[in-house]
Amino acid sequence: MATEKRTRLNPEARRAQLIQLGVEMLATRTLDDLPVEEIAQQAGISRGLLFHYFTSKQEFHLEVARAAAQELLRRTEPDESLPPLEALRGSINDFIDYVQENPASYKSLVRGAVSGHDEMRAIFDYTRATLTDRVVAVVSDMGFELSPRAKLTVRGWVAYVEECVIRWIDDKAIDRAELQEMLAKALPAVVLASTDEDVGTLAQILTGDQAIAAT
Repeated sequence: MATEKRTRLNPEARRAQLIQLGVEMLATRTLDDLPVEEIAQQAGISRGLLFHYFTSKQEFHLEVARAAAQELLRRTEPDESLPPLEALRGSINDFIDYVQENPASYKSLVRGAVSGHDEMRAIFDYTRATLTDRVVAVVSDMGFELSPRAKLTVRGWVAYVEECVIRWIDDKAIDRAELQEMLAKALPAVVLASTDEDVGTLAQILTGDQAIAAT
C-alpha cells in the first residue's frame, strides 16, 4: 500500500506548519475540538512527533489561539491611505467578515478568555486592547484627545461590537447593513456619555454625512 511521502522541515518551519493547520481547522470547530491526530496526519508526521514541537496539547492550543488572534488583527488593520472614518468603517466590515468566516475560531478565543486560563486571557486582552487603540487613534487623528474615562468606554464599545457580531452570526435577526449601522452609531453614543469637552462636535462628525455607518 502506498504511503504518504513526508516532507522534511526544520523544527521552526514544522512548528509553524502545525500551528497554521490548527488555525485553518478553527474555522469550523472550537479549540477544544481540534483533532491532533488529523493535524499530524496532514503534516505527514505521527501524533507523538507533534509533541516533539509542543510540550503539551495545551501549549499547542495556546499557540493556535495566538496565531488566530494575530490573523484577526491583520485582517482588521485599518487602511491608512483612507480618511480616518472610512478606515474605521472598513475595519468594522473586516471584523464582521472575519467572524462570519471563522465563527468557531473567534468563539474559542472569547470563551478561552473567560475560562480562567491566564495565558488565554492574555491573548484575548491583547487583541481587544489593540482593537481599542485603533479606535482611539482614529478619534485622535480627527483632532480629539480622549480622556481615560472616554478610552474606557471605547474599550466597552469594542466588547459590545464583539458580542453583537457573535449573536448576529448565530441568528441573523437583522440584515448586515442594519448591524453595521447599529455598531457605528453606538460609538459616538458611548463617547458622548463619557466626554465633557467637544462632545457635540464629535457626535456630529461621527453621525453626519461622513459617518462610519455603512452607506
